[in-house]
Amino acid sequence: MAGALGIDFGTSNSAAGFIQDGQPRLISFDGATTLPTTFFFDFDTRETLLGEPANKALLEGYEGRFMRALKRVLGTSLMHEKRQILNTRVTFVDIIARFLGHIKTEAEAQTGLTFDHAISGRPVVFHGTGDPREHQAEDDLRQCYLAAGFDEVTFLPEPEAAAIADGALIDSDGIGLIVDIGGGTSDFSLFRSHLGKVDILANHGVRIGGTDFDRTLSFTEVMPYLGKGSLLRDQFGPGRFPTPNAIFNDLATWEKIPFLYTAQTQRKVAEMLKQAEEPEKLSRLADVLRDELGHDIAFAAEAGKIAANDNAADPRIDLSTLEPGLSVPLYPLQLAHILAPYGDDMRAGVHDTLAMAGLKPEQIDRVIYVGGSSLLTVVSEAVKSVTPDADHSFSEVFTAVTDGLARATAG
Repeated sequence: MAGALGIDFGTSNSAAGFIQDGQPRLISFDGATTLPTTFFFDFDTRETLLGEPANKALLEGYEGRFMRALKRVLGTSLMHEKRQILNTRVTFVDIIARFLGHIKTEAEAQTGLTFDHAISGRPVVFHGTGDPREHQAEDDLRQCYLAAGFDEVTFLPEPEAAAIADGALIDSDGIGLIVDIGGGTSDFSLFRSHLGKVDILANHGVRIGGTDFDRTLSFTEVMPYLGKGSLLRDQFGPGRFPTPNAIFNDLATWEKIPFLYTAQTQRKVAEMLKQAEEPEKLSRLADVLRDELGHDIAFAAEAGKIAANDNAADPRIDLSTLEPGLSVPLYPLQLAHILAPYGDDMRAGVHDTLAMAGLKPEQIDRVIYVGGSSLLTVVSEAVKSVTPDADHSFSEVFTAVTDGLARATAG
């Protein structure tokens, strides 16, 4: 029996589900209902590992290449450039198709069904409203699904899926706001529920997400320990100048990290090390590139962010994989200060969405938060400052989009 499978292909995590006996059934991945959107190409076994096995291989120091946040590559020229991985020339379409094919295979193995139709979530915007890459990004993602073995692909905006999933709102009249903070985008959707029906009133999105929070945190707090902002001696005179920011920006950016492990980059850092006023810091940078520890640092920054946001007793960014005992203190007020500009973007996003629908803040009855990054205080405080009278719900943060996509398979 053939059917439709709802898939939430996310920047950081993915999930899938379908409707069974009138209720969403989510596919299990090693006992979890989410699958990290990560890839590890093992140089020894020549295997491609996906999800938690990929994360484990990275953290245990296996020889290979790790990739994450490939959703952000959709719509760019990188998608169709062939690159050599495990002795095979592939594109990012091929790589993402392997991931989607894995989800399809797992779903069919667990259910005994054949899924030839994918109902895929998509952000309101991939890159930005009016960006010429928008159409290409959706077309790229469609090509990935077709290459994964699906015969048909239907796209459903992720906030709309979250609205479909929220049964409590469907059962009562009112106006709601979906705040969906993903790994790569933030989407805002206003909807009206009436007589068991949900009508989307306005959608608006900005290309800001959890990986942007992580990048800013890593760039401002971690990279100075690797030499960012330190001075280099001018080899032709007595002057001093700061280290170039480009390499630190790339090292703080999930999807750019794998492309730093080149002989050319390592030679560049070796030359900077000769001119360094603080050689111990640039020595750490050289170690990161030599031992390919960029993603270890990114995971550490992400973990530190979560600890600080949760008011842990002694929140820190643990860099002991780079150097025993090395860590960066990170306190809640400090985190709030670092991420404050994103709070301004969130407020602007809500105001813009309200303007598109011709609504006032006091007309919003309920705000529904979706995505793990929506749990950040900077997000909720920004949205509450615009809609202080609304009821704010965090109950379906991790499953709302997938539940809604699963429900959409019944149609």
